[in-house]
Amino acid sequence: MSDTLYLSLWYPNLRLEGLADKLTAVLGAFAAHGGEARVYSATVWPVSWSETPIYQQVYGRRSTGAQGNDALGAEPRAAVAEALELLHDDYAYEFQIGWSLWELERPFDLDARWAREPRLVRVTGYGPLFDDGAFEADGHIRIDFGPDGPFLEEGVELDSVAARHVEENVRQLIELTAAVEKASGATARLLWSELGESLAQRLASRLGVAN
Repeated sequence: MSDTLYLSLWYPNLRLEGLADKLTAVLGAFAAHGGEARVYSATVWPVSWSETPIYQQVYGRRSTGAQGNDALGAEPRAAVAEALELLHDDYAYEFQIGWSLWELERPFDLDARWAREPRLVRVTGYGPLFDDGAFEADGHIRIDFGPDGPFLEEGVELDSVAARHVEENVRQLIELTAAVEKASGATARLLWSELGESLAQRLASRLGVAN
């Protein structure tokens, strides 16, 4: 069964004014670990997730030079600065950034092949009063990686090729998790799933590894 994978990060005595630097550091770590260097979009949520966003910016493609070269999105620091101009204790600041993983295209087709497919990952920074202090459970910053399928590929025969790609996806996840923790100075982190199942245990079961 597909599950949604999250990473929560906490910081000691974090003041709201310091959230921008933490978000910038987390977003900036993606480029070296299978992600994009630029932010795709930014959204500001007031009070709780049930409210209508008060700010949303989809950056699209922006010109980056006189020669006409285009780059997708905005630099993390610029995107964070724009969104956090609306700085309030009861706001949440959500950014989407591209991250690529190995996935099997057309898994039930004879011509199926492995390819690196991009997905949008959500990185959210929480004000201390947003959604009745949701940061205590979700982290000062939470990363929503989306469905955990690429880390398990449960609908695919796990031959040597498939196992190698799944292993690379898992390694990329572990390296990114360590990188965002180090870059942003987090003192606690938790990789967790929406259904409460351990990715490590599910992966061990998938690979036939004894606990």
